[in-house]
Amino acid sequence: MLDKTAAAYWRANLKTVAICMVIWFVVSYGFGILLADALNAFSLGGYPLGFWFAQQGSIYVFLILIAFYAWRMNAIDREFDVHEE
Repeated sequence: MLDKTAAAYWRANLKTVAICMVIWFVVSYGFGILLADALNAFSLGGYPLGFWFAQQGSIYVFLILIAFYAWRMNAIDREFDVHEE
């Protein structure tokens, strides 16, 4: 892989990781801790929404982020022709 191509591949990878980390932080820390009191005015499944995000929602979002990361990295690998056969 050429240096320019390797740098572009790494930038795409870091951008994907940064997006996933920001979403994970906002959901787990923001919704589960900082905004919990405001979100508790609503309920989901009989539980306050802030409590739900702290206990279950962040886990579901984390699993979705894992699937998104795998899908996106496969697309990036194909784009830069470093995918597995």
